[in-house]
Amino acid sequence: MRVLVTGAGSALMGGVAAQLARRGDDIVCLQRRAVTLPDDVRFSQVNGDLRDLDAVLAATEGCDAIIHGAARVGVVGGWADFHSVNVEGTGHVLHAAHRHGVGRFVYVSTPSVAHTGESLVGTGAEPASTGRKGAFYAESKAVAEQMVLGENSEQMAVVAIRPHLVWGPGDTQLVGRIVERAKAGRLVMVGSGSALVDTTYLDNAVSAHVAALDALRVGAPCAGRAYVVANGEPRTVHELVEGICRAAGVPFEPRHVPARVARGIGSVVERVWPRFREGEPPITRFVAEQLGTAHWFDPRPARDDLGWEPTVSLDEGFARLAAWFAA
Repeated sequence: MRVLVTGAGSALMGGVAAQLARRGDDIVCLQRRAVTLPDDVRFSQVNGDLRDLDAVLAATEGCDAIIHGAARVGVVGGWADFHSVNVEGTGHVLHAAHRHGVGRFVYVSTPSVAHTGESLVGTGAEPASTGRKGAFYAESKAVAEQMVLGENSEQMAVVAIRPHLVWGPGDTQLVGRIVERAKAGRLVMVGSGSALVDTTYLDNAVSAHVAALDALRVGAPCAGRAYVVANGEPRTVHELVEGICRAAGVPFEPRHVPARVARGIGSVVERVWPRFREGEPPITRFVAEQLGTAHWFDPRPARDDLGWEPTVSLDEGFARLAAWFAA
């Protein structure tokens, strides 16, 4: 099977491309810059932007399936920046899929598309909602997910996978940010850090996307649906951040900020920061809500419909992360 993987420069999508290639699939990677995968992985790549329809069409030609994970992430930038990549770019991938007769489309989404600021306790993949102000990443991913799921048909089966807080060796998002802030003495804990949060070890997130691709076909139970995938081991935010800091060998000395205060500060920072500073702000209202509320999910839908279960526990994941940092 020839599979297009977009965004293979990330740890997650690079892992997906490598696992598919190692089992014998013909892999094409599309991302803005040349990507390097392990020496034993054979693949071809097209370097281009999702906003360039010609590049997307060229990468998609001859493909049987697509796993679309390329996206603009983070909190830096305006709505136009996120919309052009995450919404318009996804539209280009869908257009190319239809043009070339692609039969399977796996969209890499995020649980934040259904987050309204309240705790999520043992829930499934609630419908993506729109109308957020300021949370451009979550808003644009929600719009794109709705668009993708609306394309499910007898010609192309689609599914959305929402991996929750992926972390592991090589991760520059969760792990990278925590380690950077711990080194700089800027680690902040919203509230007491006692909110229960589920996360996904990197290898488990990779296998979930491969399982989704294999389960997906026209008329399959998963076709046209969204699924949250996670380790199924809720831990407190305090435990998770401390575990990452210990694995990286950096000090765990967070400053605690009351949740209500953090939300207020975040609201001010996200408005003022772009006027005076560059780079990512230390906190936004959306980030404060994410860190101060519980997020854990029902694992049964992914198990039943995708035939997927995590194989690497959190404790084993922390051990692997420590070994990676040590090396």
